[in-house]
Amino acid sequence: MNAADEYLHQFEALNRWFETDMGKMVLEHEREVLQQVVEGLFGYYLLELGWLCDMPSYTQASPIRGFYRINPCHDAESQLVAMPEAVPIATDSVDAVVLPHTLDFADDPRQVLREVERILIPEGRVVIVGFNPYSLWGLRRRLPGASQRLPWRGHFISWGRVQDWLSLLGFDIEQTRNLLFRPPWKKAFLHRRFHRLDRIAQRYLAGFAGVYVLVAVKRVSTLTPVGLRWKLRRRPARAPVQPVANCVRAQKNDG
Repeated sequence: MNAADEYLHQFEALNRWFETDMGKMVLEHEREVLQQVVEGLFGYYLLELGWLCDMPSYTQASPIRGFYRINPCHDAESQLVAMPEAVPIATDSVDAVVLPHTLDFADDPRQVLREVERILIPEGRVVIVGFNPYSLWGLRRRLPGASQRLPWRGHFISWGRVQDWLSLLGFDIEQTRNLLFRPPWKKAFLHRRFHRLDRIAQRYLAGFAGVYVLVAVKRVSTLTPVGLRWKLRRRPARAPVQPVANCVRAQKNDG
């Protein structure tokens, strides 16, 4: 299997998992949080950059009306088909970018963030949805054979590492949301009793959530060079020139 076939296989397997009952519930929980987050975003253009072909809509209440999706899916919902590591968008042209598990499954997550930094305007926002490795979901990846299947073979990048990468690119973290504390096993995950567990864990075990939603703002340092005030020093007034003989004669007369 060549690289292109391997990529296509992984892409299709990932979307098949998100079409399962568990995958759909994950997306539904994330949709509820994203709806709240995008209500606080402003501007002209909101871009979703990801891998998922059937991402639920979450922009109904967003003040940003220009919403576009870029992903590898060849469907009517994708305005542009492209890879997240190379986005055909002009520099400093987008007000906000949403990355729904994009860093989890990208070949080069840091390059994705570099592209996001490039296309965002100053003070633009990026919203990152990711699986937390320090959770029951991260523990699930360590079970035998899990690392060969999606989504468990994804990067599962920690919140702290993403924060470090963003800091190097000039971003500041504005807020973080945590969700899905229930175990990632189908029968337990879909059971209604775990709604109560989610509420309790949200208060006391926020760092162990299965998924985090992180919002960061692109800060641009505006260095204003302080110009030196170059002032020409006034030339001293020239003293009247007297012949040396006159100066000597004047000194004798004073004596």
